Amino acid sequence: MSPVSHETTEPQPTIISFVKDLPNLFSLLGLASTLFAVYFSILNVFYAAMIAMIWAVAFDWADGLVARKMKNRTGDDRAFGGQLDVLIDIVSYGVAPAILLLSFGGFAPVYLFGAFIMLSASAIRLSYFSTFGLSSDSKYTGLALDNNSIIIVFVFLFEFAFSAEAFSAILYTVCVALAILNISQIKTPKLSGNSRNVYLLAAYTISITGIYSWKIL
Repeated sequence: MSPVSHETTEPQPTIISFVKDLPNLFSLLGLASTLFAVYFSILNVFYAAMIAMIWAVAFDWADGLVARKMKNRTGDDRAFGGQLDVLIDIVSYGVAPAILLLSFGGFAPVYLFGAFIMLSASAIRLSYFSTFGLSSDSKYTGLALDNNSIIIVFVFLFEFAFSAEAFSAILYTVCVALAILNISQIKTPKLSGNSRNVYLLAAYTISITGIYSWKIL
């Protein structure tokens, strides 16, 4: 009589167990920054919203940097972190800029179209990336979404030079242009994958935080 074999399976990890994974903690800090960006946008405290938006990018880049340096992460850790990152990206780079645009435009109905364009482009861009990943030459197809916040934060530095009506039109144009680039066929490098670019973003984040903090004061 042959012995009876018993298949053993690994117990499925709990949901909350992934929170202790350091890259996921950075991702959640980025989500918290995005929440502040949305909050301050609705309150029309736009300079504070800019600070929160750039910190959301900084934490987003940091989670990838930390994940690449960690050697003991399991396949489940990597898969979960990738899904979490994608879900947070649509909030950080789609929802937050859309609400910023709506709020700066006084929630006038015409701004709903621009906000929808940004949200749609973000969803399409992320769905495409989740399906096909990087191109054969390790580049993104379409402008990566994190560039949206980096560029908007920079453009907003010149808000003081225009009337509210003029700058709202500029912001509208910039947001729609970014959305078009997000879903275009242009090839862009993965900036966050280079340590030098991470340091440049850190310097940019600190500079932007200082400038907008001074403007608030």
